Amino acid sequence: MLKIRYTVIFFILSLTFILSYLTPNYLQEATLEVSDISLVYYLWAWIFAIQIIVFIPSFIFRTEHYYDLTGGITYISTVVIALILKNSYQGIDLISLLLGSMVIIWATRLSSFLFLRVKKSGEDVRFKKIKHSFSWFLMTFMLQGMWVFMCIFPALIVISSFNSEINNYAIVGSAVWLFGFLFEIVADNQKSNFNKFNKGKFISTGLWSMTRHPNYFGEFILWLGITIASLGYIDHYKYIVLLTPIFVYILLTRVSGVNLLEDIGEKRWGDSKEYEKYKEETPLFFPKIF
Repeated sequence: MLKIRYTVIFFILSLTFILSYLTPNYLQEATLEVSDISLVYYLWAWIFAIQIIVFIPSFIFRTEHYYDLTGGITYISTVVIALILKNSYQGIDLISLLLGSMVIIWATRLSSFLFLRVKKSGEDVRFKKIKHSFSWFLMTFMLQGMWVFMCIFPALIVISSFNSEINNYAIVGSAVWLFGFLFEIVADNQKSNFNKFNKGKFISTGLWSMTRHPNYFGEFILWLGITIASLGYIDHYKYIVLLTPIFVYILLTRVSGVNLLEDIGEKRWGDSKEYEKYKEETPLFFPKIF
Protein backbone atom coordinates (compact mmCIF):
# COMPACT_ATOMS: atom_id res chain seq x y z
CA MET A 1 0.00 0.00 0.00
CA LEU A 2 2.89 2.36 0.83
CA LYS A 3 4.47 1.82 -2.58
CA ILE A 4 1.14 2.42 -4.30
CA ARG A 5 0.65 5.76 -2.53
CA TYR A 6 4.11 7.04 -3.51
CA THR A 7 3.50 5.82 -7.06
CA VAL A 8 0.29 7.87 -7.11
CA ILE A 9 2.21 10.93 -5.89
CA PHE A 10 4.80 10.46 -8.66
CA PHE A 11 2.02 10.06 -11.22
CA ILE A 12 0.31 13.25 -10.02
CA LEU A 13 3.47 15.35 -10.27
CA SER A 14 4.42 13.83 -13.64
CA LEU A 15 1.02 14.28 -15.29
CA THR A 16 0.58 17.87 -14.18
CA PHE A 17 4.14 18.77 -15.20
CA ILE A 18 3.58 17.25 -18.65
CA LEU A 19 0.48 19.41 -19.09
CA SER A 20 2.54 22.42 -18.00
CA TYR A 21 5.08 21.52 -20.68
CA LEU A 22 2.44 21.07 -23.38
CA THR A 23 0.95 24.54 -22.89
CA PRO A 24 3.84 26.66 -24.22
CA ASN A 25 5.24 24.01 -26.58
CA TYR A 26 2.20 22.53 -28.29
CA LEU A 27 -1.10 24.19 -27.32
CA GLN A 28 -0.24 27.84 -27.93
CA GLU A 29 1.59 29.70 -30.70
CA ALA A 30 2.93 32.08 -28.05
CA THR A 31 2.52 32.26 -24.29
CA LEU A 32 3.47 34.64 -21.53
CA GLU A 33 7.00 34.05 -20.23
CA VAL A 34 8.72 35.32 -17.11
CA SER A 35 12.53 35.39 -17.36
CA ASP A 36 12.25 33.21 -20.50
CA ILE A 37 10.29 30.52 -18.63
CA SER A 38 6.60 29.87 -19.29
CA LEU A 39 4.26 31.30 -16.67
CA VAL A 40 2.54 27.92 -16.33
CA TYR A 41 5.75 26.30 -15.01
CA TYR A 42 5.95 28.81 -12.17
CA LEU A 43 2.30 28.28 -11.27
CA TRP A 44 2.69 24.48 -11.32
CA ALA A 45 5.56 24.72 -8.82
CA TRP A 46 3.64 27.18 -6.65
CA ILE A 47 0.55 24.95 -6.44
CA PHE A 48 2.44 21.91 -5.13
CA ALA A 49 4.79 23.92 -2.91
CA ILE A 50 1.80 25.21 -0.94
CA GLN A 51 0.50 21.67 -0.42
CA ILE A 52 3.83 20.47 0.99
CA ILE A 53 4.23 23.52 3.23
CA VAL A 54 0.81 23.03 4.82
CA PHE A 55 1.05 19.23 4.93
CA ILE A 56 4.05 19.26 7.28
CA PRO A 57 2.38 20.97 10.31
CA SER A 58 -0.94 19.28 9.49
CA PHE A 59 0.65 15.85 9.84
CA ILE A 60 2.64 16.81 12.93
CA PHE A 61 -0.52 17.95 14.73
CA ARG A 62 -2.76 15.34 13.05
CA THR A 63 -5.27 17.93 11.91
CA GLU A 64 -7.33 18.29 8.75
CA HIS A 65 -8.80 21.65 9.75
CA TYR A 66 -6.76 23.61 7.21
CA TYR A 67 -6.94 21.16 4.31
CA ASP A 68 -9.94 22.69 2.52
CA LEU A 69 -8.80 26.21 3.37
CA THR A 70 -5.42 25.42 1.81
CA GLY A 71 -7.17 24.36 -1.38
CA GLY A 72 -9.02 27.67 -1.54
CA ILE A 73 -5.87 29.67 -0.82
CA THR A 74 -4.03 27.76 -3.55
CA TYR A 75 -6.73 28.51 -6.11
CA ILE A 76 -6.91 32.18 -5.21
CA SER A 77 -3.17 32.85 -4.87
CA THR A 78 -2.36 31.01 -8.11
CA VAL A 79 -4.88 33.02 -10.12
CA VAL A 80 -3.91 36.31 -8.46
CA ILE A 81 -0.21 35.68 -9.19
CA ALA A 82 -1.06 34.79 -12.80
CA LEU A 83 -3.12 37.97 -13.26
CA ILE A 84 -0.48 40.19 -11.64
CA LEU A 85 2.28 38.77 -13.83
CA LYS A 86 0.15 39.08 -16.94
CA ASN A 87 -0.60 42.70 -16.12
CA SER A 88 3.10 43.40 -15.51
CA TYR A 89 4.47 41.72 -18.64
CA GLN A 90 1.64 42.02 -21.13
CA GLY A 91 -1.30 43.98 -19.79
CA ILE A 92 -4.51 42.58 -18.36
CA ASP A 93 -7.54 41.79 -20.52
CA LEU A 94 -11.24 41.17 -19.94
CA ILE A 95 -11.30 37.41 -20.56
CA SER A 96 -8.42 36.81 -18.13
CA LEU A 97 -10.17 38.90 -15.49
CA LEU A 98 -13.46 37.10 -16.16
CA LEU A 99 -12.09 33.57 -15.79
CA GLY A 100 -9.84 34.61 -12.91
CA SER A 101 -12.82 36.11 -11.09
CA MET A 102 -14.85 32.92 -11.62
CA VAL A 103 -12.15 30.85 -9.96
CA ILE A 104 -11.60 33.31 -7.09
CA ILE A 105 -15.32 33.71 -6.32
CA TRP A 106 -15.91 29.97 -6.30
CA ALA A 107 -12.79 29.17 -4.27
CA THR A 108 -13.49 31.87 -1.68
CA ARG A 109 -17.04 30.67 -1.09
CA LEU A 110 -16.35 26.94 -1.03
CA SER A 111 -13.16 26.95 1.05
CA SER A 112 -14.63 29.28 3.69
CA PHE A 113 -17.85 27.22 3.78
CA LEU A 114 -15.95 23.95 4.28
CA PHE A 115 -13.48 25.45 6.76
CA LEU A 116 -16.23 26.84 8.97
CA ARG A 117 -18.17 23.57 8.74
CA VAL A 118 -15.17 21.55 9.91
CA LYS A 119 -14.37 24.02 12.69
CA LYS A 120 -17.98 23.83 13.87
CA SER A 121 -18.23 20.04 13.76
CA GLY A 122 -14.70 19.57 15.11
CA GLU A 123 -13.75 16.90 12.59
CA ASP A 124 -13.97 16.00 8.92
CA VAL A 125 -14.97 12.33 8.87
CA ARG A 126 -13.13 11.81 5.57
CA PHE A 127 -9.79 12.23 7.37
CA LYS A 128 -10.42 10.12 10.47
CA LYS A 129 -7.87 7.48 9.39
CA ILE A 130 -6.02 9.37 6.67
CA LYS A 131 -4.45 12.01 8.91
CA HIS A 132 -2.55 9.38 10.95
CA SER A 133 -0.68 7.99 7.93
CA PHE A 134 2.22 10.01 6.50
CA SER A 135 1.99 8.57 2.99
CA TRP A 136 -1.82 8.60 2.86
CA PHE A 137 -2.10 12.16 4.18
CA LEU A 138 0.68 13.38 1.84
CA MET A 139 -1.03 11.70 -1.11
CA THR A 140 -4.25 13.48 -0.16
CA PHE A 141 -2.50 16.85 -0.23
CA MET A 142 -0.90 15.98 -3.58
CA LEU A 143 -4.35 15.03 -4.87
CA GLN A 144 -5.50 18.47 -3.78
CA GLY A 145 -2.63 20.02 -5.73
CA MET A 146 -3.65 17.98 -8.76
CA TRP A 147 -7.26 19.02 -8.19
CA VAL A 148 -6.27 22.70 -8.24
CA PHE A 149 -4.01 22.38 -11.28
CA MET A 150 -6.38 20.27 -13.35
CA CYS A 151 -9.36 22.50 -12.59
CA ILE A 152 -7.69 25.79 -13.42
CA PHE A 153 -5.62 24.37 -16.31
CA PRO A 154 -8.03 25.84 -18.94
CA ALA A 155 -8.04 29.21 -17.16
CA LEU A 156 -4.24 29.27 -16.97
CA ILE A 157 -4.02 28.63 -20.71
CA VAL A 158 -6.26 31.64 -21.32
CA ILE A 159 -4.41 33.90 -18.90
CA SER A 160 -1.05 32.99 -20.46
CA SER A 161 -2.41 33.52 -23.98
CA PHE A 162 -1.96 36.61 -26.15
CA ASN A 163 -5.49 36.24 -27.52
CA SER A 164 -7.81 38.50 -25.52
CA GLU A 165 -10.99 38.90 -27.56
CA ILE A 166 -14.33 37.87 -26.03
CA ASN A 167 -15.87 35.18 -28.25
CA ASN A 168 -18.90 32.88 -28.26
CA TYR A 169 -17.04 30.19 -26.31
CA ALA A 170 -16.44 32.68 -23.51
CA ILE A 171 -20.09 33.77 -23.43
CA VAL A 172 -21.52 30.23 -23.39
CA GLY A 173 -18.94 29.02 -20.90
CA SER A 174 -19.66 31.90 -18.54
CA ALA A 175 -23.38 31.09 -18.60
CA VAL A 176 -22.69 27.42 -17.85
CA TRP A 177 -20.36 28.41 -15.00
CA LEU A 178 -23.01 30.67 -13.47
CA PHE A 179 -25.62 27.89 -13.58
CA GLY A 180 -23.27 25.42 -11.89
CA PHE A 181 -22.16 27.95 -9.27
CA LEU A 182 -25.73 28.82 -8.29
CA PHE A 183 -26.71 25.14 -8.27
CA GLU A 184 -23.90 24.39 -5.82
CA ILE A 185 -24.73 27.34 -3.56
CA VAL A 186 -28.42 26.48 -3.35
CA ALA A 187 -27.64 22.81 -2.62
CA ASP A 188 -25.19 23.67 0.18
CA ASN A 189 -27.59 26.16 1.74
CA GLN A 190 -30.49 23.70 1.60
CA LYS A 191 -28.45 21.05 3.37
CA SER A 192 -27.14 23.47 6.00
CA ASN A 193 -30.66 24.69 6.81
CA PHE A 194 -31.96 21.11 6.89
CA ASN A 195 -29.24 19.95 9.30
CA LYS A 196 -30.07 22.72 11.77
CA PHE A 197 -33.43 21.13 12.57
CA ASN A 198 -32.92 17.52 11.45
CA LYS A 199 -29.64 16.41 12.96
CA GLY A 200 -28.81 12.82 12.11
CA LYS A 201 -31.30 12.61 9.25
CA PHE A 202 -30.72 12.62 5.49
CA ILE A 203 -32.04 15.35 3.22
CA SER A 204 -34.31 14.41 0.30
CA THR A 205 -35.97 17.73 -0.52
CA GLY A 206 -35.20 20.63 -2.86
CA LEU A 207 -32.30 19.95 -5.22
CA TRP A 208 -31.54 16.87 -3.13
CA SER A 209 -34.70 15.29 -4.53
CA MET A 210 -33.22 15.58 -8.05
CA THR A 211 -29.81 14.08 -7.28
CA ARG A 212 -28.23 12.66 -4.13
CA HIS A 213 -25.24 15.00 -4.54
CA PRO A 214 -26.41 18.27 -6.14
CA ASN A 215 -23.54 20.30 -4.68
CA TYR A 216 -20.99 18.08 -6.43
CA PHE A 217 -23.01 18.17 -9.65
CA GLY A 218 -22.95 21.99 -9.51
CA GLU A 219 -19.19 21.94 -9.04
CA PHE A 220 -18.77 19.68 -12.06
CA ILE A 221 -20.90 22.01 -14.20
CA LEU A 222 -19.05 25.19 -13.23
CA TRP A 223 -15.67 23.68 -14.19
CA LEU A 224 -17.23 22.49 -17.42
CA GLY A 225 -18.22 26.13 -18.02
CA ILE A 226 -14.65 27.37 -17.54
CA THR A 227 -13.43 24.64 -19.88
CA ILE A 228 -15.92 25.70 -22.58
CA ALA A 229 -14.88 29.34 -22.15
CA SER A 230 -11.22 28.44 -22.76
CA LEU A 231 -11.76 26.61 -26.06
CA GLY A 232 -11.57 29.77 -28.16
CA TYR A 233 -8.10 30.66 -26.83
CA ILE A 234 -6.18 27.46 -27.59
CA ASP A 235 -4.33 27.31 -30.90
CA HIS A 236 -3.72 23.56 -31.19
CA TYR A 237 -5.12 20.34 -29.67
CA LYS A 238 -7.77 22.42 -27.93
CA TYR A 239 -9.84 19.47 -26.76
CA ILE A 240 -7.09 18.44 -24.36
CA VAL A 241 -8.77 20.79 -21.88
CA LEU A 242 -11.67 18.33 -21.73
CA LEU A 243 -9.37 16.50 -19.32
CA THR A 244 -10.56 19.04 -16.74
CA PRO A 245 -14.27 18.08 -16.57
CA ILE A 246 -13.35 14.39 -16.94
CA PHE A 247 -10.92 14.70 -14.04
CA VAL A 248 -13.43 16.62 -11.92
CA TYR A 249 -16.10 13.99 -12.54
CA ILE A 250 -13.79 11.11 -11.62
CA LEU A 251 -12.48 12.93 -8.54
CA LEU A 252 -15.93 13.84 -7.25
CA THR A 253 -17.54 10.46 -7.89
CA ARG A 254 -14.69 7.98 -7.39
CA VAL A 255 -12.04 9.51 -5.14
CA SER A 256 -12.96 12.11 -2.53
CA GLY A 257 -16.63 13.00 -2.70
CA VAL A 258 -19.65 10.98 -3.70
CA ASN A 259 -18.16 7.55 -3.01
CA LEU A 260 -17.11 8.45 0.54
CA LEU A 261 -20.44 10.07 1.39
CA GLU A 262 -22.35 7.12 -0.06
CA ASP A 263 -20.42 4.77 2.24
CA ILE A 264 -21.12 7.02 5.22
CA GLY A 265 -24.79 7.24 4.30
CA GLU A 266 -25.03 3.46 4.03
CA LYS A 267 -23.55 3.04 7.50
CA ARG A 268 -25.90 5.61 9.02
CA TRP A 269 -29.17 4.87 7.25
CA GLY A 270 -28.61 1.59 5.44
CA ASP A 271 -31.31 -0.11 7.55
CA SER A 272 -33.86 2.60 6.80
CA LYS A 273 -36.53 1.75 4.22
CA GLU A 274 -36.98 5.47 3.54
CA TYR A 275 -33.29 5.81 2.70
CA GLU A 276 -33.37 2.78 0.42
CA LYS A 277 -36.43 4.21 -1.34
CA TYR A 278 -34.64 7.57 -1.70
CA LYS A 279 -31.65 5.84 -3.29
CA GLU A 280 -33.87 3.91 -5.69
CA GLU A 281 -35.80 7.00 -6.81
CA THR A 282 -32.98 9.58 -6.85
CA PRO A 283 -30.00 9.49 -9.27
CA LEU A 284 -26.54 9.38 -7.78
CA PHE A 285 -25.02 12.36 -9.59
CA PHE A 286 -26.70 13.70 -12.71
CA PRO A 287 -30.13 15.07 -11.70
CA LYS A 288 -33.44 13.79 -12.94
CA ILE A 289 -35.40 16.48 -14.77
CA PHE A 290 -38.87 14.98 -14.46
